[in-house]
Amino acid sequence: MKNYLSEFIGTSFLLMIVVGSGIMGQNLSNDNSIVLLANTVATGSGLIVLIWMMGSISGAHFNPAVSMIFYFKKQLSGKDFVGYSSSQILGALCGTLLANFMFGLEIYELSQNSRGGINIYISETIATFGLVLVILRVSAYRFELVAPAVGLYITSAYWFTSSTSFANPAVTIGRMFSDTFTGIDPADVIFFILFQLLGACLAFKINNILSEA
Repeated sequence: MKNYLSEFIGTSFLLMIVVGSGIMGQNLSNDNSIVLLANTVATGSGLIVLIWMMGSISGAHFNPAVSMIFYFKKQLSGKDFVGYSSSQILGALCGTLLANFMFGLEIYELSQNSRGGINIYISETIATFGLVLVILRVSAYRFELVAPAVGLYITSAYWFTSSTSFANPAVTIGRMFSDTFTGIDPADVIFFILFQLLGACLAFKINNILSEA
C-alpha cells in the first residue's frame, strides 16, 4: 500500500504544480509566453523534487505510461500495474481539484481549452517517446540521475512540442477538469492518451534495440 500511496501523493502534487502554476501565471500576466515560462519552471523543478522524494518507495512513476513500460519489463506485476495506474489517476484528479480550490475557482469544472489536431497528437507521441526513453536509458546508467534528467527533459519539451508535452495519461485526465491555461478539452483526451501510449511503446522497443547493441 505504501507504493500506491507514494504514487497517489506524488501525482497529486504534480498536478497541483502543473495546474496551480498555470493559474498563478494567468493571474499575474496576460502574456501567454510568460505564463508558459512560469508553468515550465514550476513543473520541471517540481518533478525533480517529487522523484527524489518518492523514488526510493515506488520508483516515482506518477505516469501510467511509465508504469506500463515497467510492467512490460516484468519489473511490475499486473496487480501493481493496476494499483499504480489507479493511484496515479486518482492523485491527478485530486491534485487538479485542489489547485482549483486553492485559487478560488469552481472545484469541479470541465476545460474548454481545445488541443485537437493530428500535429498535436503526434507531438504527444514524440513527447512521451522522449520521456520514456530518458527514463529507461538514464536509469540503466545511474538511477539517482533520473530525477534531474526527467525534470530537464520536461522543461525543454514544454517548448519544443506543440502540445506542451503532457506525456502522461493521468496528467491528461486530471487537466480536463480545470478550465484554465493548462486544461484540455475532454474531446481531445482519448486521442492524447492513445498517442502517448504509442510513444511509450515505441520507446520500449527502441530501448530494447539499444540495449542489445
